[in-house]
Amino acid sequence: MSKNQNKTGSYSFFNCIEKNFDKAARFISIEKGLLEQIKACNSVYRMHFPVKIGKEIKVIEAYRVQHSHHKLPCKGGIRYSMKVNQDEIMTLAALMTYKCAIVDVPFGGAKGGIKIDPQTISSENIEKITRRYTSELIKKNFIGPGIDVPAPDYGTGEREMSWIFDTFLSLRSGDVDALACVTGKPVSQGGVRGRKEATGLGVFYGIRELCHVKEDMYSVGLDVGLVGKKIIIQGLGNVGYHAASFFHESGAIIIALAEREGAIYNEKGLNVSKVFLHLKNNGSILNFPEAKNIENTEKALELECDILIPAALENVIHKNNANRIKAKIIGEAANGPITPEADEILDKKGVIIVPDIYLNAGGVTVSYFEWLKNLSHVRYGRMEKKFRENVNAEFLKVIETVCKKTISIKEKKMILRGPREIDLVRSGLEDTMINGFHKICDLKKSLKIENMRTAAFVLSINKIIDSYEKLGIFP
Repeated sequence: MSKNQNKTGSYSFFNCIEKNFDKAARFISIEKGLLEQIKACNSVYRMHFPVKIGKEIKVIEAYRVQHSHHKLPCKGGIRYSMKVNQDEIMTLAALMTYKCAIVDVPFGGAKGGIKIDPQTISSENIEKITRRYTSELIKKNFIGPGIDVPAPDYGTGEREMSWIFDTFLSLRSGDVDALACVTGKPVSQGGVRGRKEATGLGVFYGIRELCHVKEDMYSVGLDVGLVGKKIIIQGLGNVGYHAASFFHESGAIIIALAEREGAIYNEKGLNVSKVFLHLKNNGSILNFPEAKNIENTEKALELECDILIPAALENVIHKNNANRIKAKIIGEAANGPITPEADEILDKKGVIIVPDIYLNAGGVTVSYFEWLKNLSHVRYGRMEKKFRENVNAEFLKVIETVCKKTISIKEKKMILRGPREIDLVRSGLEDTMINGFHKICDLKKSLKIENMRTAAFVLSINKIIDSYEKLGIFP
């Protein structure tokens, strides 16, 4: 048994990232000590603080990890879960560093977590904990527009981000850039339109781009394009739901959806909106009228399909089930869903794996857009929307005059419309994901790297090395 494994055979989450990092390091000619600096977490803040819940005082365990300071501010979400521990938060912070580098977002990686179960705590007490956690971060200078910018993650959302912003502002009164201390806020509190679905949409853009590459599709016996592709998605949270919706709208066939309590399957395809409504009304995806139940959710991962998208937990594909995976493409919408051993098994089978450090970078990309919006103090599209509409109107007049033809009202509306904030955000996200994909693929070909994951790590590490060198930190 490897020293990185426990008795059950599962890996330390952080050791999984180190293992992938070491594979990539073979393709990089630089002093070992400098690679160790990039791999290590720069700052780990573990805290305990008391909060009165009911008549009792509870001691809350929480973390904030800043993995890399090669770019500032640091950036990363905050998760609320009883599974939160230092290893997990360190790993997620490291992943954030590599993600940001791949998609050219100028942040160092960070992550935070509070060890609570938000399902069993009242909203009032969650607010107390969130505000106290924020004040602890402020004490140690672990939050700020130019220092460290949190965002939502598992168990948190717009509500918690608003509390963080309000607490920060109350303790940093008069800070004109205070809105930029946290992202993932409601639009009314400086949030950006398109942030909620950003990670799922980024997953869609990344897989769509892969499916347009003839060479890759032919290598796994698939036709080019998304239309008709059979997809299985594990996890119907924010990321999984939006990814499923975009795939469904594009003409792909969602044949199975899996959650913790089980999975549902329909070979002809599931209507994602109807499934989500069923989940909302019943608290479970099971017993959906148009599907067959699968009691063991892990078995859904092993069904015949073209594309498998784990969008929930880490290490769900491991050495014990990797040989039974029938998907030709796996898109890692979740962080670390495949263990290193499973990775090797799937590689030998010829499965194309689109790695998490690229594929789920949509969230941090749009968080970057929100941060820029907060620093500029103006909504995207506000300055140019009407101007663009006026220019388009003049352009239409010229076309109608020259062609001596009147364009229909419906077509005019479509052409005249200036860009809204969500249009610009999605356009920026799409361009980012497309560019990131091709940079990884180009590097993979030029260095003859065996898979996309290693190529993604090489790309990321090289960008971090370049940043350190330009700063003069590395000789």
